[in-house]
Amino acid sequence: MGEAHTLVSEYAAELVSVPRAHLRMELAQDEAGLRLTHDGKTVVHCRLSREGMIAGGFLAQALGVKVPPLGASVPARVSTGVLYRAMAVADLDYSVEESYVLLERLLDEAAAQRGGTALNE
Repeated sequence: MGEAHTLVSEYAAELVSVPRAHLRMELAQDEAGLRLTHDGKTVVHCRLSREGMIAGGFLAQALGVKVPPLGASVPARVSTGVLYRAMAVADLDYSVEESYVLLERLLDEAAAQRGGTALNE
């Protein structure tokens, strides 16, 4: 088996361990893929691969932002609850069909926590 399509850092676990209403994050795209950072530290890195870019697109959706163009970044301000779900979305195995059931639920919850409307309401 090759490298994982997404890496969730140990720093990510530290961030979500203390509940906070607002975290200033940045989602950037470069030649290596998509990288979510907080205070300059990598939280999630979605590699430049088919699965990594699928995960990266859903990561952006969970955060409530658009995927930035190559060489650019977009800010995201989210709670630790939204970040937790975004991390889970990025780490799903998209080669397994059942992952899409979990994906729908996680995206729904992230939208509700961001103040959006959940699909099941």
